[in-house]
Amino acid sequence: MDENPNKEKLLRRRLVRIVFSLISFAVLTYVAIALITGNESGLFRVFGLFSGRGSVELADEYYFDVGRNRVFADLEDSFAAAGTLGIQVLDADGNETLRDSFRMTSPAMTAQNGRAAAFDIGGTAVRVFNKTEVITSINTGGAIVSVSINRNGWISVCTQESGVTRGTVSVYNNAGRDVYRVRMATGYVLSAVVSPDNRSVAILNLTDDGSRITFYNLSSENVDRVFNLPGCLILDIRYLADGDVLAISTDSLFIVDSNGKDTELYGFDSKRLGSYTLDGSIIALHLLEYSVGHNGKLLTLDEKGTLLGEIETEREIISMSSYDGYLTILRTDGLIVFNNALEALPISEKSVSASGAAKVLTLRNGNVLAAGDHSAVIFRIEN
Repeated sequence: MDENPNKEKLLRRRLVRIVFSLISFAVLTYVAIALITGNESGLFRVFGLFSGRGSVELADEYYFDVGRNRVFADLEDSFAAAGTLGIQVLDADGNETLRDSFRMTSPAMTAQNGRAAAFDIGGTAVRVFNKTEVITSINTGGAIVSVSINRNGWISVCTQESGVTRGTVSVYNNAGRDVYRVRMATGYVLSAVVSPDNRSVAILNLTDDGSRITFYNLSSENVDRVFNLPGCLILDIRYLADGDVLAISTDSLFIVDSNGKDTELYGFDSKRLGSYTLDGSIIALHLLEYSVGHNGKLLTLDEKGTLLGEIETEREIISMSSYDGYLTILRTDGLIVFNNALEALPISEKSVSASGAAKVLTLRNGNVLAAGDHSAVIFRIEN
């Protein structure tokens, strides 16, 4: 008596398996065609086949094949990635415009005004490139500590060699020619930046007493001026358009002017610095309480130190990035975009998740890149 019902159950199960297999085959075929032809810039559009609503075209997913430990940069209308296998650039449609394969262990990248410098921290490889060509390839004589690039494409490379020197800073012009070199006898070199007019370089190093910023004129071997900050660690420096240097330490955000005098913009008081961004038109600081958890505040300032916005925070911030009046925050519970007053803005296509992302990069034209281990999603900021 139960034989027929059992047969019907078996038939239904087989039918479900067949349908599921057909759907899986269709999806895999679609993905393969998309990857081979390049007609689709992201696999997210697969989800639109089953969503039952309008076409999904407000977020794009890009795949970069550059190995592990990937970092990203904005090249105006293109996106660059650097990893353990080299560099790759994709345009806005997902088409590859540049690839250069070389080995890196700890990839890092910095970019400005359509040019990028990819480098291997602790290694010897540096590549300076735009969206279509490698401008120069540099192999250093010592281990790379840091690299920076200014708006004109001039770069500074900080290296650590064996011997008595505490570090070497080499400056290259926008054609990739080595134009200046400083070997530091005291203080370990952390970073260096070339001025907007390409006339001087500011070098940050760690001394026995604290931190020091030394300014050199690129047309002379003489030191222009020196700024010392005893008993404190300066973490980062940036040249501003007016020639002053913006610096951030473990205690405060401040300016060092052309006379070597410092002016505090914001003191951290009883809070500790969690994360920060000095890029773009927004300076953002995440300050934490000296207690268990992630309680603190997020604040934005302009280059004059004027407070633009301030909000309380309770969650961990994984990554933050600013550009063109926008600040992007990646927290453990998702991605949020703010304007310079820290007012949250809507992000398009909320069905495309940024889960799995480990870093964010605010791009030009109101776009945001959220990158994970295997792909990078570009979100549009709704106006």
